[in-house]
Amino acid sequence: MAEYDLTPRIAPNLDRHLVFPLLEFLQERQMYPDEQILKSKIELLNKTNMVDYAMDIHKSLYHTEDVPQDMVDRRVEVVARLKVLEESAAPLVNFLQNAAAVQELRADKQYNLQMLHERYQIGPQQIEALYQYAKFQFECGNYSGAADYLYQYRALCTNSDRSLSALWGKLAAEILMQNWDIALEELNRLKEIIDSKSFSSPMNQVQNRIWLMHWSLFIFFNHDNGRTQIIDLFNQDKYLNAIQTNAPHLVRYLATAFIVNKRRRPQFKDFIKVIQQEQNSYKDPITEFLTCVYVNYDFDGAQKKMRECEEVILNDPFLGKRVEEGNFSTVPLRDEFLENARLFIFETYCRIHQRIDMGVLAEKLNLNYEEAERWIVNLIRSSKLDAKIDSQSGTVIMEPNHPNVYEQLIDHTKALSGRTYKLVGQLLEHAQSQVAR
Repeated sequence: MAEYDLTPRIAPNLDRHLVFPLLEFLQERQMYPDEQILKSKIELLNKTNMVDYAMDIHKSLYHTEDVPQDMVDRRVEVVARLKVLEESAAPLVNFLQNAAAVQELRADKQYNLQMLHERYQIGPQQIEALYQYAKFQFECGNYSGAADYLYQYRALCTNSDRSLSALWGKLAAEILMQNWDIALEELNRLKEIIDSKSFSSPMNQVQNRIWLMHWSLFIFFNHDNGRTQIIDLFNQDKYLNAIQTNAPHLVRYLATAFIVNKRRRPQFKDFIKVIQQEQNSYKDPITEFLTCVYVNYDFDGAQKKMRECEEVILNDPFLGKRVEEGNFSTVPLRDEFLENARLFIFETYCRIHQRIDMGVLAEKLNLNYEEAERWIVNLIRSSKLDAKIDSQSGTVIMEPNHPNVYEQLIDHTKALSGRTYKLVGQLLEHAQSQVAR
C-alpha cells in the first residue's frame, strides 16, 4: 500500500517535528524497511536540537554503543547555547513565574511594555530573548515549556509577523502534546489571522492556508467533533480552491469526512463534482469509490474499491488511528467508513432498481446473505427508506415513490426563469456591443 502513502506529499507542509508521528506510524505498520525509517528520522533530527534522541536512533540503526564525534560536539554546542539563552531570558522568565507580578499585566500591550521597563528593567531585548529561548526549547523537544513561553511572548509581542510565527509554534507544540481542545482553539485563532492578515502576495496567503490544512489533520482526526469541522474548513471556497490548486491529495481527507458524516449530505453533491474535476491530478481508492457509486453507478467497481479503501485507511497515519479495548485493537474510523460506504451503495442501488435480489445485494455490500439481511432490516427500521423484504422470494422491494407534480412544476419554472434571465442578459450585452461599434 506504499503507493497510496501520502507522507511524501504531506511532510513538506509540516514542521519537521510533526513528521515524527507519521514516521512512527509507518514504522509500526512496517510499510517501509526499518532501516529506511530510522535513516529518515536521523535526517530530520540533524536539523533539530534533539541530539540525545538522534544518538539513540543511531545506536539502534547501526547496532553499536558508539556515536559519531559530530553528534557529541553538537550536544556540547546545544547545551552551551541553551545556557546562554536561559540567562538572557531569565529576567522575564522570573517575572512571569511571579504570580503577584503577572497580575499587574493588562490587555494593553503598550502599558505592559512601559510598566516592565520602568519597574523591572525589562525591555525589547529580554522579550526577544524569551522568543529565542522558547524556540530553542521547542527544538530540544520540550514542547510543554515552549508552549508556555510562546503564549507569554505573544501577550507582549508587538510585531505581527513574529507573533504569527509564535502562534504556529504554539500550535505545533499543542499538537505534539496531543492537547486537542487547546490545539483546536489555536488552529481557529490562526485561521482568523490568515484570513484577515494582509500578506505580501496572494500566493503567500494561499501557502499559509495549505500549511494550516495539513497541520489541522492531526486535530480533526483526533478531536471528538473533528469530522464535522474538517468539512467546515476544507469545503470553504478559499480553502477548497487552495486544495484544488496546490494540494489535491487533501481531497482524500475531505472525502472520508463526508462519507462518515451523515449530517453533511446537502454539501455532498457539490463535492462529487470536485472529485470529478480532480480525477486527473489526484485519485485513490476512497475518491474512486465515490466516483463508482455516484458518477458511473458501477457497483461491482465500488465493491472492489471498498476493500482497497479499508487498506488505505489502515495504512494512513491520520485515518488509521487504533484504539485499544482490553485485549482487542480496533480502528473506529475504518468501521464507520465501511458501514457508511455500504449505505451509499445500498441507497444508490435502490434508487435505480425496484426489486433487488438479496444475494446480489449481499455480494455488493461485501457481506454474507444472513449479515446482509440483518443489515437491511435494521436500515429499513432506522431510516425513512420506503422498502420491504420479501423473504419468500429473497428480494428487497422498493415502494414506488411518486414525484409531487406541483414540486416538479415549480422546479421547471425556476429553471426556465433562470435560462430566460441569462438569455436576456446575453441579448442586452450583444446589443450594447453593436451600439458601441
